[in-house]
Amino acid sequence: MKNLLKGAVIVMGLFAATSVANAQQKIGHINADEIFQQTAEFKTATATLKTLGETKQKEIEGMVSELQKKEKEANDLMLNQSEANKAETQTKLQTIGQEYQQMQARVQEVQKVAQEEVAKKQQELMAPIQTKVMNAINVVAKEKGYAYIFDTGSGAAVYYGGGDDVSADVKTKLGIK
Repeated sequence: MKNLLKGAVIVMGLFAATSVANAQQKIGHINADEIFQQTAEFKTATATLKTLGETKQKEIEGMVSELQKKEKEANDLMLNQSEANKAETQTKLQTIGQEYQQMQARVQEVQKVAQEEVAKKQQELMAPIQTKVMNAINVVAKEKGYAYIFDTGSGAAVYYGGGDDVSADVKTKLGIK
């Protein structure tokens, strides 16, 4: 009986010690996307991507303009078609139709390639910024003794009942005012 009582006291002591240790873990939260978007590098990358997108869009618009000219040319031929030039007009319309289809396929290909280029450039520019922000979060967590930091912006934290918002510390670490 004494051994049973001693065992129960030891188990309760260990449970109490574990509860105290767990209660002392610091938990914080942050909105990493918000901080990510406030970095100078993000603003520069966004401007670069916007310029690239506009350049690609102008290129595609030029090609669409050429398509519209072909379409107008075909419409004009059809309007000016007569019995005397019917055979010649039909031959020209077939040629224009083939050129139009080729141009249309080229426009679609250029659009696809442009989207891929912009996506690749976005990944190339944004990945280092994400790494930099994550490294800053890790450094702040270690410096401040946090056991967990939940990202409230990504939905990774289903619930957080307070905790410390370490956004200001991470912004300071990144040089964001």
